[in-house]
Amino acid sequence: MKTLALLHTSPTLSPLFNELTARIIPGVRILHFVDESLIKNTIAAGKLEKSTMRRLIDLVGSTFDAGADVTLVTCSSIGPAVDMAAQLHDRPVLRVDRPMAEKAVAAGTKVGVLATLSTTLAPTAALVRRVAEESGKDIEIVEHVCEGAFEAVMAGDGATHDRIVGEALTGKMAGMDAILFAQASMARALAALPEGAVPVPVFTSPELGVERARDVLASLI
Repeated sequence: MKTLALLHTSPTLSPLFNELTARIIPGVRILHFVDESLIKNTIAAGKLEKSTMRRLIDLVGSTFDAGADVTLVTCSSIGPAVDMAAQLHDRPVLRVDRPMAEKAVAAGTKVGVLATLSTTLAPTAALVRRVAEESGKDIEIVEHVCEGAFEAVMAGDGATHDRIVGEALTGKMAGMDAILFAQASMARALAALPEGAVPVPVFTSPELGVERARDVLASLI
């Protein structure tokens, strides 16, 4: 049986990814690893620090020591560290947000990026730009931070989080060809909106990230 490690920076994501992996890759053994210091230290510093990058690289190594064949890091704020870990480890290390960035770039030339943390907005927008450059495509990126939403969901107030993100989706993101959520924790807000409230594709990272992990696992001999 193949093993997928999920490396989270918040324990609140484990139930979501349990549901997704059970549905998308039911025959795979799942191991959850959680280290809240990765995101909390990044938020406190206002940027991804070298010490946090080193810690992430070591944690990825721990997932492989535990038997993982592939590791999916579910936090976008530490995306650049995930890219580095992928270069330093022999087994696949995946960014949860890479597949949605690819889909957003393919969907049009005006891409909206929504985040609830400024520390996540910057690396996600940078990833979209890199994917566009790799594709040889010129795009315009509109960035917006949903102030107060992250604090609300961390305090257990999901309704306030969903309202703030929903208002940004239908207001600040008007006129986009595609919209993406910078954080896996934001995916819940889309389900809270009425059907048809957003007329363009809205891409979220959890499901697409697990689908990419499924494909990478299937490619392993």
